[in-house]
Amino acid sequence: MKKYMVIAATALALAGCSKVSLENYEKIKIGMDKTEVEAILGSADKCEEKTLHTNCIWGNKDKNIEITLVSDKVSLYSKTGLDGK
Repeated sequence: MKKYMVIAATALALAGCSKVSLENYEKIKIGMDKTEVEAILGSADKCEEKTLHTNCIWGNKDKNIEITLVSDKVSLYSKTGLDGK
């Protein structure tokens, strides 16, 4: 029984540590460097490089922050599932 309680407590602690949050999303601004974004959100879960820009996603399909970078600077950003709706 103790083992399951420890596992559950660990899972809850890790879920609470997610940097993909509305609070962190609101810190992102157009023109920020990728390194500034990574200081807030950590490393992206997925980045796809295109010819003139890079699309990066932090999180999963249900809860994420997606940022488009041009010359390693934020040009667009959006959120999914962060405001509880």
